Amino acid sequence: MPEQKQSLIELLPKIVAEGKREAEQILEKLAQPTRITLQTNELVLPAKDISGLWKGKTPQIPNSVGHSESALAGEESLHRELGVSSITSLPQNLWLNRLIYGDNLLAMQALLAGDEKSGLPSLRGKIDLMYNDPPFDSKADYRTKVTLPNGDVEQKPTVIEQFAYSDTWKDGTASYLKMIYPRLVLMRELLSDQGSIYIHIDWHVGHYVKVMMDEIFGKENFQADIVFKRTGGHHLARGLDVMTDSIYYYTKTSSCIYNQQYQDLSDEELDEKFPYTEKETGRRYTHEKLEQSSNSYSKGQIRIINGKTVTSDLGWRWTQETFDQRIKENPYIIFWTDNGRPRYKRYSDEYDGRKIGNLWDDIKLISSNSYEAIGYATQKPEDLLKRIICQSSNQDSIVADFFGGAGTTGAVAEKLGRKWIMGDLGKPACMIMRKRLIDQNAQPFFYHSIGDYQKEQFSKSEFKTIGSLAQVVLQLYGAMPFTQKDAPPNVGYIKNSRTLVVVDSPNKLTGFNTIKKAQQWRAQFMGGWQKVIVLGWNFETNIGQVISSLNDENLEVLVIPADLLDRLKTKTSYQQLIKSGKIRFSSLQYLTIKPIQVKSIKVKVESGIEEKDQITIKLDNYVLLSPDALPLSEADKEKLQKIVANEPLALIEYWSVDPDYDGEVFRSRWQDYRENTENDADPLRVVTEAVIEVPKKERRKVCVKAVDVFGFESAVIELIEN
Repeated sequence: MPEQKQSLIELLPKIVAEGKREAEQILEKLAQPTRITLQTNELVLPAKDISGLWKGKTPQIPNSVGHSESALAGEESLHRELGVSSITSLPQNLWLNRLIYGDNLLAMQALLAGDEKSGLPSLRGKIDLMYNDPPFDSKADYRTKVTLPNGDVEQKPTVIEQFAYSDTWKDGTASYLKMIYPRLVLMRELLSDQGSIYIHIDWHVGHYVKVMMDEIFGKENFQADIVFKRTGGHHLARGLDVMTDSIYYYTKTSSCIYNQQYQDLSDEELDEKFPYTEKETGRRYTHEKLEQSSNSYSKGQIRIINGKTVTSDLGWRWTQETFDQRIKENPYIIFWTDNGRPRYKRYSDEYDGRKIGNLWDDIKLISSNSYEAIGYATQKPEDLLKRIICQSSNQDSIVADFFGGAGTTGAVAEKLGRKWIMGDLGKPACMIMRKRLIDQNAQPFFYHSIGDYQKEQFSKSEFKTIGSLAQVVLQLYGAMPFTQKDAPPNVGYIKNSRTLVVVDSPNKLTGFNTIKKAQQWRAQFMGGWQKVIVLGWNFETNIGQVISSLNDENLEVLVIPADLLDRLKTKTSYQQLIKSGKIRFSSLQYLTIKPIQVKSIKVKVESGIEEKDQITIKLDNYVLLSPDALPLSEADKEKLQKIVANEPLALIEYWSVDPDYDGEVFRSRWQDYRENTENDADPLRVVTEAVIEVPKKERRKVCVKAVDVFGFESAVIELIEN
């Protein structure tokens, strides 16, 4: 008799126990030297005017984690400027908002652990509000539409992104619950004692998540099941339309931030509620009782009102002193009924509105032609986030959203003057958020990624050594490992070919030193080889420039698929991958620019005339990963191939320039992006030239960074000497 499948009710205790163990292990590792850290990819200085140049004050920030000599020199300069002795004593108010690309489980670990050396202290117990809109539509596909000059293409999500954006995993809802539990535990650790958390969910898994949140946050801290009307209905031929979501609202303690919110009334509702008009002032009003039995202590007492002596058989709402003060402030405050009884006026212009309850059906939904629509499938209305942020945070609060999506939380928090943190595992989502914040002229913010992401994935896999993983990668590529004892485990060869294959470590950035070593292996190992292929996981940003400078036609550098470690759950998994033939090792994407031009100019400033450098940067070419390696349909690959052949720069989503790159933190002082029609009238292309005025300098390092429409990043670094 076949084994009966367990129900979710039976599985739930096991899921909770596993989630607790996973969270406990994560929290125990936070103090270890090998803890997860955030890597600062960029300090984004938003600018969208015709110059594309940031004109505000550039924040003085500590250098990133890799403390090179130049970085340490930069730290010393920063310390002198701020008057502090070390990075760990930076002022507490030195805050920059943060956009984080990567798995939010790892991002939260990094935020909990902190990294004092790079000026990022632990945020344990520091976040006042979390809104999270995790994936919950079991039939979601979440393809990303990319609009190109010759039509739209649809990019399917990568395996990693599918993990974040759909719940169609191996065990369905059970897998979803396994994913969400440890994340909720880490969210509680980050939440302040006055903090609140809102989890936006739908009917597929909401009831199970509610039980988990009772367990993690305490049933006594459950404040409300907010019913949010998200659609007007789909007019199904049969069955009930699902028109609402649930937003579970919990606090960490009873001492939480709470600012009562009110709902505006329509003109018709106001007229009905305030039916009278005061002839002396024209103010709308209604009138309410001044006599009530609940104040029976004053029963039978006399009040002198507008010169009239009045006795109440019930009791008075106001004392005589209050009557005198209110009438002094407003001589028209008293309304007299036909039978000579006093009542007081409530005015419409002093009415806050109807107190908000747990039914939120008054928020205008986003339509395709809405002014705030950005074409993101799960985008939520700004008014929804405005209500939540105003209700459960103050001006100095940090607001976080670890399933950032369209970036509505950060966009609204920015407008309301709150500090914010957002994260997402999807590169398209991070691009959308970055552009959205620039569009609204946000303050400068960090763009982080998870440091050593592949290293973290490797630590979770069953491969105990880099060598054992390298041998699997070699076989997936179609190469044979060497059998000699003295042969390195990460080096192999292609049978019946004089081609050597070198697999780099997931713990490293593949760059100049790795490639030179591979060239040496090609020349010397076992009598020499004709060609060498280097397979890498992570690359230094100027890798394209390094390859070009070597000008070696017998050298090829390829990218190991980013999701490979996720797919290699066990040592035997690769056999199935070999049979499927679906692993593609792609050529690197890279950017080239024309020689940078520098011209000395004189500029009028307040103090007189100042000599500056005018630098002109022109994009030359962009080489994309092979279309075959991208998750596209065959028809869309053909469209892409035409763009690659005829107009490769049309694939650039945005590009930015740091004219004084310090080798550590990229500061995007100039930028342009598609859809920025303030730079030109073409929403499908970026401008290809930047002219920037900078202080005169004998020697400067210019870094140009580009991100294509699929989220791949490349950079060029040029040293300029006058």
